[in-house]
Amino acid sequence: MKRLLKLVLIASLFSCSTVFADALQDAVQADSRTSAERARDEYRHPQQTLRFFDVQPTMAVAEISPGGGWYSNILAALLKDKGQYYAAHNYVDDNSSDYYRKGLAAFKQKVAADDNFSKTKITAFHPTKALDFAPTASLDRVLTFRNVHNWYMGDGQQGVENAFASFFTALKPGGVLGVVEHALPESFDDEFQKKSGYMKQSFVIAAAKKAGFELQASSDVNANPLDTSDHEKGVWTLPPSLRLGEQDQAKYLAIGESNRMTLKFIKPTTK
Repeated sequence: MKRLLKLVLIASLFSCSTVFADALQDAVQADSRTSAERARDEYRHPQQTLRFFDVQPTMAVAEISPGGGWYSNILAALLKDKGQYYAAHNYVDDNSSDYYRKGLAAFKQKVAADDNFSKTKITAFHPTKALDFAPTASLDRVLTFRNVHNWYMGDGQQGVENAFASFFTALKPGGVLGVVEHALPESFDDEFQKKSGYMKQSFVIAAAKKAGFELQASSDVNANPLDTSDHEKGVWTLPPSLRLGEQDQAKYLAIGESNRMTLKFIKPTTK
């Protein structure tokens, strides 16, 4: 009888894992994703990345600073039936630039036009002005993709530390923070972080640990060894930005998108 129960339990777990995997695959392959978005999968590896962060369709998940919604299209579709997706988008006030205003307006328009976003909660995030993007201890996952450099360039180390502290507050004990960021080699001078768009992994880990997180794992899934991280226009020299225009364009297209760290942190359970 015990052996039978064990086999049933194993089969059940395998079945659940398969369902979650299929749900993620379906979300990545959703018709709502454009061909231009799909073309970037080879650099962003959404299935592998979200599996590494163990994002499941029953979870409450916040994406910080989702921008135009590249990952939002996947996450909203994955979470729409059994989970909850928070899009912690631009904080806008009287001093906000037109860029942030237009970005938020375009994202709201996207949400209104796509049924996959029917349960999406749009909230606001800013590393100094808006840190309460979700109720305390309500989230299973907080995810941020290529945003740490923006907080650092805008508000310095304190901005990054504020951000990680707010993520810690919003997560449930045992919840996971997933970070993808352009990776600066540890041998480079720290000054590169101020304008290049690249950050040192040691800096990101230290900021997360200061907030109370523990590093659970790292992955090379988004690594690109062809990227030297020392380009004239920083990370924006590479595709998709190609800030140098036609100058050496073939060279930068051959490199592809940036070398990226992929880090999985956990909020410890109460001891």
